[in-house]
Amino acid sequence: MFQDEARFGRINDPKRCWAQKGIRPQVGKQIIREYTYAFGAVSPKDGKSDFLVLPAMDTVCMRHFLQEIGKRYKDEFILMVLDGASCHFSNELDIPDNIELVPLPPYSPELNPVENIWEELREKWFHNKVFDSMDRVEEQLINGLSELENNRSKVKSISGWNWIVNHV
Repeated sequence: MFQDEARFGRINDPKRCWAQKGIRPQVGKQIIREYTYAFGAVSPKDGKSDFLVLPAMDTVCMRHFLQEIGKRYKDEFILMVLDGASCHFSNELDIPDNIELVPLPPYSPELNPVENIWEELREKWFHNKVFDSMDRVEEQLINGLSELENNRSKVKSISGWNWIVNHV
């Protein structure tokens, strides 16, 4: 599995959108510095994915995420490939016995297919949206993540890169 986390919040970046000829679309913009984090693990070979929405990107939340993944796959051994964030390799991190962490080379997010999952999520569920509260952000995030978790073929098509599926 490949693992990553992404920040979602109430700062939006308006993007182009389609409109009828002669109509200028109006898109809201806001800069409110409130965030939550999506933690995700994806298996590119079969499209399995698991996500949690957690309040921070720190050792406590990473520990919780790994414990949850360990429970969900208690009868499997997971080789989890992830970036070198400090919370991924903290001495305070309790790694379940059925998970082994493998770091990606430094400064190489292009090697992690979960980055494309975040792009898909932002494009399909957050594109030009303004939220009146963090509850609404989390609700939208959970809807998008749930749809991805339940659509293995889509996750596989986004994350199943040739060098992973055929050579790892």
